[in-house]
Amino acid sequence: MNLLFIMVFLFSVSVTMAQDKKELKAQQQKLEKSNNYIFQGNELIQNDDFVSAEMEYRKAISEQSSNVAGSYNLGNSYFEKGNYDEALFRHTQAAEKATSKSEKHKAYHNIGNILMQKKLCKEAVEAYKNALRNDPSDDETRYNLALAKDCAEQQQDEDQQQEKEGEKENEDENQDDQKNEDEKNQDDQQKNDENEEKKDGDDKKDDQGKPKDEKEKEDNKGKEQESQGKPQPRPGQLSPQQIKNLLEAMNNQEQKVQKKINAEKQKGQPIKTEKDW
Repeated sequence: MNLLFIMVFLFSVSVTMAQDKKELKAQQQKLEKSNNYIFQGNELIQNDDFVSAEMEYRKAISEQSSNVAGSYNLGNSYFEKGNYDEALFRHTQAAEKATSKSEKHKAYHNIGNILMQKKLCKEAVEAYKNALRNDPSDDETRYNLALAKDCAEQQQDEDQQQEKEGEKENEDENQDDQKNEDEKNQDDQQKNDENEEKKDGDDKKDDQGKPKDEKEKEDNKGKEQESQGKPQPRPGQLSPQQIKNLLEAMNNQEQKVQKKINAEKQKGQPIKTEKDW
């Protein structure tokens, strides 16, 4: 029984090892095929046949997706043609697939170069830092990092300046808006005052549209002229009516005296016409 178990176990192990060897051989064949595509692509790039080289690199990636060289070289070809977005995508793939520090260093270094071309200096600084973490001895990466830092600081200053200018523009616009609002309020107030003055003026006019105060002045002037046409009594003097009344009274008195004199004459006796004081 134990012997049978041992024989079965040995058989299963041998089968597993055979399968592993077969799979390993298949992986090696895929990798070799993928590398051949990359080699052909490199030759085509040297001959400036970008379209054909791109197809070979894509075949290499399709044959063996873990082949870092396929993504890396394809990214370089895109970079040379100025297709920075696609180059960034392929080098990012290479950095993720990379298993060695050397591979990671190269991928991040090129990512930094692409980001500098895209004027993304702050992001380029981080890419160069990642490259130096995997290879601190690379002076070229260190030099590019210094350039990226200067560029990032300059962009930050420009952004701050633009922000200040934007705030100033907003402030000026707000001041202009406030000025326009104040002017509008002043115009409205002036119109209201004019309307009030017009209303007051209408209230002071008569039915014929003349100002009431002017009419009053004319009436007063007319009365004054009328009064000036008539003789006015002076202080200490009698008015014409008073003189008239007095003359009538004296005439009546004189008639009475005359009647009395006539009566006395008839009687034969003298009459005093004046009284002593």
